[in-house]
Amino acid sequence: MALLINFVRKELVNMELLNFIPEEFINFFLVLIFSLLIGLEQRRHHINENEDLLFGTDRTFTFIGLLAYVLFIADTVNYIPFLFGFALIGLLLSIQYYHKIGQNSKYGLTSTILALLTYCIPIMVFTQPIWLVLSFIVALLIVTELKSHFITLSKKASEEEFITLAKFIAFAGIILPLLPEANISEQIPISPYHLWLAIMVVSGISYCSYLLKKFVFPDSGIFLTGLLGGIYSSTATTIILARQNKNELSGLQTVSAIMIANGMMYLRILFLAFIFNREVAGMLAIPFIVMFLITFLLSKFIDRKNQKTDNAEVQEINLASDKNPLEFRTAAIFGVLFVVFALVTDFVLKTYGRSGVTNLAFAVGVTDIDPFLLNLLQQKSGIDQMTIVLAILNATNSNNLLKMLYSVALSSKSIRKSLILNFSILIVSGLLLSIIFYLL
Repeated sequence: MALLINFVRKELVNMELLNFIPEEFINFFLVLIFSLLIGLEQRRHHINENEDLLFGTDRTFTFIGLLAYVLFIADTVNYIPFLFGFALIGLLLSIQYYHKIGQNSKYGLTSTILALLTYCIPIMVFTQPIWLVLSFIVALLIVTELKSHFITLSKKASEEEFITLAKFIAFAGIILPLLPEANISEQIPISPYHLWLAIMVVSGISYCSYLLKKFVFPDSGIFLTGLLGGIYSSTATTIILARQNKNELSGLQTVSAIMIANGMMYLRILFLAFIFNREVAGMLAIPFIVMFLITFLLSKFIDRKNQKTDNAEVQEINLASDKNPLEFRTAAIFGVLFVVFALVTDFVLKTYGRSGVTNLAFAVGVTDIDPFLLNLLQQKSGIDQMTIVLAILNATNSNNLLKMLYSVALSSKSIRKSLILNFSILIVSGLLLSIIFYLL
């Protein structure tokens, strides 16, 4: 305890010492260090090139930063010296770039632009919070070093990828804010804004899974394939993995992948709950984390058992996450289901009350449960939080039963017993949690 007290005292003394360091010196030191870092990065980046052909590296970039610092503090009101220096540096860089083209026939502007950005460091240090300045420096260093990775990424991306990204930005950033938040009508208790928001959130999660599968883990093993596919759709992933098993006899590896795909369903729904209804998310956090851990342990146990008994190689698997998740047809189907479930839920609630909604959840589990769950999470028509939690638990339980039937019917005989056993554990665990919440 005495050591801890002495440590705290020393830290407080150090904090007080910072108050005696002139702010001008701190700003000067930051400009010096940041400019030098960029220069050192340029030296490392061009380490194998002839130095005589370079614009400059560590010392040159440091001098540019210091020059900008001097000119900035000369007039911190109108910035006239600073702006004049920027124009002068730009002119010198233009002359250098012209000679570079003539001598080497190289048209790269990276070093030139980086020099101009280095010149801008002092004005950021003086006028912006330190976290923004650090973010700026980190971005410069990382983007400069990732040139080869960007080239590789560009080769992987097709014209369709950029169109898909543009569509997502337009859907989420332009269309969504323009939609009204008032309900469509008295008979349809949802607003265009909340309908489109639900579509965008689910599509965004699927889009992230799509990007990870295509660009980050293109040659992922079957376990990682199941994990990424579970983010997209656990039902679609289960069906595709089961079919793949029947065609290639991949053994217990398929069961392991199916289990982790179903585990990701709980994390995906929990994430959606945190976005749309924090109170429900708080109530679901413990049971859904428990369910994910159960599926994870089952998956790992099966995988370890497989390593002892089955060493079959698994070929590359094309999951639903390899498809564009922002197709109009997909969004249209989701939107229609969302409206249908909103109408059905409203009718059942008014006719049968709380028990009707929880029983409806069992029936909904045989379909795509995301539209139903998102409708529940956005409900403002009098459904209490516990009813929503029970309905979500019931929907996931019946959905697990459906996936068990799908996987058993589509897979090879060699893994059917394992599928039934593991899904049974998952379903029983889910039912126990539902009973516990019902008794509460």
